[in-house]
Amino acid sequence: MSTASGSAAPATVLVFSSRPQIREAVRTAVGRRPAPDVGPLAWIECETGDEVVAAVDRGGIDLCILDGEAQPVGGLAIARQLEQEVVDRPAVCVLIARQADRWLAHWSRAEGTLPMPIDPLTAPALVADLLRDYAQRPVVYRR
Repeated sequence: MSTASGSAAPATVLVFSSRPQIREAVRTAVGRRPAPDVGPLAWIECETGDEVVAAVDRGGIDLCILDGEAQPVGGLAIARQLEQEVVDRPAVCVLIARQADRWLAHWSRAEGTLPMPIDPLTAPALVADLLRDYAQRPVVYRR
């Protein structure tokens, strides 16, 4: 994500949860710059699944962090929907409440998982890795 001038390219991260305290916990744990070569981050918050889909459809999002426990539609279902419906979707990370839910994250086609409660020591590294991987993906053009 580094540019020719050596500064890190900005990235846009969408965080989705029906609970504002979860969105705040993610933003706080990840911070404004998860790694020296990644960021600064611009955050977009979504409270509903429809908001997530609309934001992704508009484009410009590098990573979606989706709450698997959100109500009435969880982040795992939204991740699966984005995988099936969006040609060049952003990277996706789902928040899971139990390690046993990792299989659901795999089913949803998420590239990463973060266990809840969010660990501020591990969350920035995972977000940075997902953003680096996303930046290196080939661009898919829509027809």
